[in-house]
Amino acid sequence: MKYIKHSHRYADIIFEIDPVLKNQWNSVKKVLDEITDEDIIAEFMSQNRDAKSISEALNTVIRQRMVDAKWKSESYIFSDPKYQKSKGKEKGLWRLDFAKEDGISVEVAFNHRSDCSWNLIKPVLASELNHVAKAIQTKAGIIICATDEMKIAGGFDSAVGTYETYLTYLDPMRNILTAPLLIIGLKAPETFKIQQRKIAPNKTVGDILMLESGEILKKH
Repeated sequence: MKYIKHSHRYADIIFEIDPVLKNQWNSVKKVLDEITDEDIIAEFMSQNRDAKSISEALNTVIRQRMVDAKWKSESYIFSDPKYQKSKGKEKGLWRLDFAKEDGISVEVAFNHRSDCSWNLIKPVLASELNHVAKAIQTKAGIIICATDEMKIAGGFDSAVGTYETYLTYLDPMRNILTAPLLIIGLKAPETFKIQQRKIAPNKTVGDILMLESGEILKKH
C-alpha cells in the first residue's frame, strides 16, 4: 500500500535514532508495504456480511499481518480489572490495537471523526506514567488511518475521521499529546475503487470496480 505520514514531537527522527523503535517501525512499514490491492479485494469478497466499504476488509488484513509480525493485539493499557471491560460500550476503551512493551503502540483508526481525540490520547496514556498501574508501558505511538482520497475510493462513511482530520487535532492538543506520534494516512487503491449500490430502500452494498478494465465484482 502507498501512504503518507506526519510526525508529531519528532517521532520520525526518534524512530530512526532509537534502535528498538526503529526495528518496530520497520516492522509496521513492512506490514503496510506488503499489502496489495489484491489482498484487500480478496478479503472484501470473502466476507460473509454485506459491506459498503473496504474498511472492515482492510482492518482485517492489517490485523492479520500485524499479529503474524508478532505484535501483541488488543493489549490493555492498565492492569486494574475495572479498566479491562470486555463487554458493552466500554469494550476496547482502554485497549490498544497493537503494542510492544517499551516500544510502540499502534491504533488502526477507521472509525467516526468524534473518536479522533481518543485514538490520539490512548498511545499517550500507554507511554506516560500514570496514577493507575499499567498493564503495558510504551514510548511512542502510531495512528493508521485513511486519507480523504481513500475515504472516497474505499466507500468509507462520510463521518469517518481521516488523516487530514487527525492533523487538525495535533496543534490544539499539543500540550496533551506529550508522546511522539506518527500519523499514517493510507492512500486510495491504485487498481480499484468501491462502487456502491442500493439493494433495498435502507441498505447499500459496495462492489469492486476495477479501474483499468471497468469490470465490476459483485458479492451478490
